[in-house]
Amino acid sequence: MKKSERLNQELIFLRDKYSFQLKDLITEFDISKRTALRDIQELEAMGLAYYTEPGRNGGYRLLNQSNLIPIYFNKKEVQAIFFALKALRVLSVTPFDESYARIQQKLFATMSPENQQDISNLLAVVHYHNVAPVGDVANLEIILNAILEEQVIQIHYTQYEDVHIQLQIYELFYRNGIWFTSAYNPDTLRWGTYRCDYMHDLKINPTKTPTLTLAELKALQDQYESTYHNIPFKCRLTPFGKELFLKHSYPNMHLEMIDDVPYIVGGYNQAELAYMTHYLVSFGKHLTIEAPEQLKTSYLKQLQAMIAKY
Repeated sequence: MKKSERLNQELIFLRDKYSFQLKDLITEFDISKRTALRDIQELEAMGLAYYTEPGRNGGYRLLNQSNLIPIYFNKKEVQAIFFALKALRVLSVTPFDESYARIQQKLFATMSPENQQDISNLLAVVHYHNVAPVGDVANLEIILNAILEEQVIQIHYTQYEDVHIQLQIYELFYRNGIWFTSAYNPDTLRWGTYRCDYMHDLKINPTKTPTLTLAELKALQDQYESTYHNIPFKCRLTPFGKELFLKHSYPNMHLEMIDDVPYIVGGYNQAELAYMTHYLVSFGKHLTIEAPEQLKTSYLKQLQAMIAKY
């Protein structure tokens, strides 16, 4: 283990302790007494507050650690942090009322001029391209808090029709420029996926009981996935088709290698036939549907409709 990594792990190891002895570090990290003494000196310089207790059973007594202990990052780790922040800037809407650019600016201000220049050089030549959100979303913080607090929310949902529904949301996820939620409707007893940009007038319903735990919601999701997507399908891919799948896929499908040939396998619901067809057409000549016949027929009709335009 590198020194920087060991110091970081030592800070984590001591974070919740009130006291420790030299032998604790020696045993936990398999280091010599001399190395342990040097590490303690460096930990103090990094912000670990302690005083020594003399005597046979003495050691080191930690002072109030309620404040976060500064964590040391090496140069590569700092570069990775700033690159991650730059990658997240494409998400102009997040569940947090914070600007990633502002967070980056705060971290930048704590660094030496030399390190600031290194990071500036990195950010100037390394770029991350992804799909920015395609719709305005103003309720991600409410959704996230409702998930963590295991609360039911009331919403006005407008994707297909104007309806007012209640949901207990299990997860929040981002895919291809769109924020989604997976949620359970306690009134209809049905599971579903909902687009956040079609959710309006969100309110917590404090009187809706009982609510489910996150573990119970996960069990419902697993049951839903195993029963709702009840039509199995199988599609053969070319090597480039495999690459396309790895870039864009859905939870109801996975990649499987059969005799060294890549296949998309999974299941769909009858209500999803049109969407499945549209998705598979995007693979062009790099996909061949092997089953079921229903999906082949829908696929060919879609191709004929496209050809008819010309």
